[in-house]
Amino acid sequence: MDFERHQNDLRVQRKANRTLGAIVALLSLCQLLSLGVIAGMVGSERTIIVPPSIDKTFWVTRDKASTEYLEQMAGFMTWLVLDVSPSTIDWKRNVLLNYVAPDRHAAMKTQMDLEADRLRSNNASTSFLIQQLTANDKDQSVLVIGRLRRQINGSDVGEPETRAYQTQFEYTGGRVHVRTFKEVPYGQASQAHQTRLGAPDPRPVVR
Repeated sequence: MDFERHQNDLRVQRKANRTLGAIVALLSLCQLLSLGVIAGMVGSERTIIVPPSIDKTFWVTRDKASTEYLEQMAGFMTWLVLDVSPSTIDWKRNVLLNYVAPDRHAAMKTQMDLEADRLRSNNASTSFLIQQLTANDKDQSVLVIGRLRRQINGSDVGEPETRAYQTQFEYTGGRVHVRTFKEVPYGQASQAHQTRLGAPDPRPVVR
């Protein structure tokens, strides 16, 4: 056997082994980097979804929804709660309860049941024209300002009044939940709206 040729073959083999070792190390590093990137993305993905009334597309993350989505949901919730009559209150209540947070379900159901009894006993109805929607993405709430019209036996009870309502949401488990829907003082609500936006938007939002 040619000794010199044998040594050359060994050198070539060692070089090839070192090259393969470097490739394996590089691939291992790339895999670790990929795992790190994937781990960093868990929970921060953004999903494009649409609200019950499809007007726009919106994004949501693990625990928050965009202000546009919150505004659309608040408009939908306001319609369910305030645009009611004896013939619609039951099915609107059932739709609303599908969105209520589990720990608030019983309280919201009691509130809606009392409202249903009141409407039926008085043969009353209410409607609400939304004029302003102001969302706060930090606490996932929406301030709704509009004109509330009330009727008994088909006749208006006074003039439509400007009212303000606040809806508090939480986004968990891949869906939005309603925590509270309550009336707030209009003066306070109007001031908060101007503070956030600089000036009210005069254009009404009509469903």
